[in-house]
Formats: sequence, structure tokens, C-alpha cells
Amino acid sequence: MSQIGPQPGQPAPDFTLPVTGGGEITLSALRGAPVVLFFYPRDDTPGCTKESIGFSERFSEFAEAGVQVFGISRDSMDKHDKFAAKHALTVPLLSDTDGAVTEAYEVWVEKNMYGKKSMGIERATYLIDAEGQIAQVWRKVKVPGHVDAVLDAVRGA
Repeated sequence: MSQIGPQPGQPAPDFTLPVTGGGEITLSALRGAPVVLFFYPRDDTPGCTKESIGFSERFSEFAEAGVQVFGISRDSMDKHDKFAAKHALTVPLLSDTDGAVTEAYEVWVEKNMYGKKSMGIERATYLIDAEGQIAQVWRKVKVPGHVDAVLDAVRGA
């Protein structure tokens, strides 16, 4: 099976996206410190809620390790703001409504649910090093234990 999306050692595709709380985030402007991007299918669905809460609960531990964490989906900023408020999320969420970033990271894929094919975001996480290179990739993420695995990788465990 061939690898899809940017791989370790390759430059992380740059982007500028709106962020919860206002303003925009440009990935290349964050160089000098590692960044975690977790792509998730949709706000307020069970797995996405668990994952976002998980990253929020450990947000200070990522910050102590000098790492910024962002969640990305194709939901609108309005949906992100409501999702963040409803679940008291501390992890910033980025809105990729036109899909350019999910395409660049090749996480916009064909899914097959109960025999019905549709396009959607494959749950995936990218750890980007301080120089803007992909350091580690998790594809087809299962939520239980994932935040711990990313935190271990960040800490070099």
C-alpha cells in the first residue's frame, strides 16, 4: 500500500486559516516550535468530540513541551465556535471550508460506511517539527489512546 499525504522528512504544506477566538493562523509563521495538526471529520460527532476534548484536557502538557496544537475540519467558524463553547474546548480549531488544506494533506478521502461511498476527512494527525518538516504521521486514527501517543511522540518517548 502506498503512503498518502506528506511523509516524515517532507515539508509541511503551508496554509493560513481562520481560528476560533478570532484571527488567522499561518503555519509557516509558527516555525521555531513544533506543531500538532489533528484533522477530524465533523464538529459535535462522538469520536470528534472525544478527540477534541482529549487534546483540550492535555493542552497545557503540550504547551509545557513547547508544542502548539490545532484541530482542523471543514466546518464553518460559526460551527467551530459553538462546538468549542459547548464542550469548553481549549484547543484552537481551524476552519478549512474550501478544503484546500485537507486536500494538501491528503486527508479528504473516499469513505465507505455501510456500503455507501462518500467523501470525508480521514481522522489523521501530523506532528511538524520546529523547521516546518513533517516529523510523524498518524493515519486512520482510533481515538482511544491517541492523544497519549501524540504526547509521547512530542516528548520523545
